[in-house]
Amino acid sequence: MDPVGIAAVVLVLLAGAAGGLWWKRADGRLRTVAPAAVVAAQPVDNGRKLSDPAALLLPTQDGVGIDAAMLAGLGVGPGERATLLQFSSAYCAPCRAVSRISAEVAREVPGVRHVEVDADEHLDAVKALGIWRTPTLLVLDPAGRVVKRATGVPQKPHLIAAVTESL
Repeated sequence: MDPVGIAAVVLVLLAGAAGGLWWKRADGRLRTVAPAAVVAAQPVDNGRKLSDPAALLLPTQDGVGIDAAMLAGLGVGPGERATLLQFSSAYCAPCRAVSRISAEVAREVPGVRHVEVDADEHLDAVKALGIWRTPTLLVLDPAGRVVKRATGVPQKPHLIAAVTESL
């Protein structure tokens, strides 16, 4: 056997294992949203008139606020204590799991509402919020600020903790 070939195979296997471990650890993890991290995502006008592209994302000290008109267009109304805003795709199996978990949390925790949005039908919001894959779940506080974000399937106890933390 060629030592260079063996070394190459071992290197590829190690890189694959490291990538898989990183993916498993990051997938579904709820993380706090820093205002600077989301402001970099710029809204793109795809032919529809946006209310005010510069005001779709409003950095605040506590998180990133979303324009009220955009929230209304997504089905998120004012007054909810916390909203679980889920971006899904039609043929996404993990999206169904996130939908089930989020609906259970909304039933169990008073004042929490779950809103599922088809990412394909709301491309302006997807681009403005920097949604790169589905499922993506945003936890919004009553002021419409994104306080937590997860891509993948979060664990139910972690989601309950994130929601009660934002209340």
